[in-house]
Amino acid sequence: MEIATFGAGCFWGVEVAFGSVPGVTSTCVGYAGGHLPDPSYRDVCAGETGHTEVVRVEFDERRVSYETLLETFWSCHDPTQVNRQGPDLGYQYRSVVFCEHDGQIAAAEESKLRLEESGRHKRPIATAIERSHSFYLAEDYHQKYLAKRGMATCHV
Repeated sequence: MEIATFGAGCFWGVEVAFGSVPGVTSTCVGYAGGHLPDPSYRDVCAGETGHTEVVRVEFDERRVSYETLLETFWSCHDPTQVNRQGPDLGYQYRSVVFCEHDGQIAAAEESKLRLEESGRHKRPIATAIERSHSFYLAEDYHQKYLAKRGMATCHV
């Protein structure tokens, strides 16, 4: 199994998007990229920890490629927005791909370049591509948040 980690706004809806991809074996939500060990949701929302809300995806690379997961990532949010997605504002909602190894970095950079060159978006792609250094599991009540409430999306 491989791991992929994506930040694309509020992690509740992003988890749903990745959970429906064939070949994804599990998803969980958490916090990545910050400097405070084991942050809480309250810590991250205060905006002082440097963390981003993320979805960690475990996938079977024989059934789904990392490139397919990148396409899911690009399609489930607006990668041109800086430190926000829709009504959610702040660094914790930024668009970012956290890469586990050099192969993921190369694939993410190539995928981003293809998206930029496609003309699909009128504004520049603001998504960061960074090496994954830390991941902290979010509180239990955030895991499968929308599914537990019978919701497919949190967008109105």
